[in-house]
Amino acid sequence: MARRKILFLPNQYYHIYNRGVHHENIFRNDADFKFLLKHIKKEAKRCAITIIAYCLMSNHYHFLFRQDGDIEISEFMQAVFNIYTKAFNAKYKLSGTLFEGPYKAIHVDKSPYLFQLCRYIHRNPLEAGIVVKPEQWVYSNYAEFVGKRNGTLIDREFVITNFGSAENYEDFVLNYIPPEKTQKELRHYLFWD
Repeated sequence: MARRKILFLPNQYYHIYNRGVHHENIFRNDADFKFLLKHIKKEAKRCAITIIAYCLMSNHYHFLFRQDGDIEISEFMQAVFNIYTKAFNAKYKLSGTLFEGPYKAIHVDKSPYLFQLCRYIHRNPLEAGIVVKPEQWVYSNYAEFVGKRNGTLIDREFVITNFGSAENYEDFVLNYIPPEKTQKELRHYLFWD
């Protein structure tokens, strides 16, 4: 197996994402979403990984993590998704890979990109047309960002430090108008290069 070219380092941010093989669903019902989130929460605590933003969609996921300790995000991801894939395959009597390949990882080192990425992740269900307000999608931590849900998979200090308030973040997300996109721009916008 080829080694990743990205280094996972303490106190750094990373965008982690992947989708189902052949664009198939990787979550088929609420129980699947909840099972993954339960293991994310457990392993994040063990590995000292902070979940900044996340969105789980039926056939893909996006996370923005901060690695707070020396346990690399790669170890965290392996633990979480090995458990999830085995459980998913057993539950649905499947075998083989669930994802189209190894997860993608991008080091996020600039504040403007970091903030735009939060917005992109939280607008994902809105852009897909499955909700009319981002807080309606329960498999994201947007509702926590804007103070409409009291979940634990969030760094509230990140929101206050970087946006000043939940209301400012809500305005940042809701008043964004995505630019018109060509096919090439759309692929780049969706991070699937």
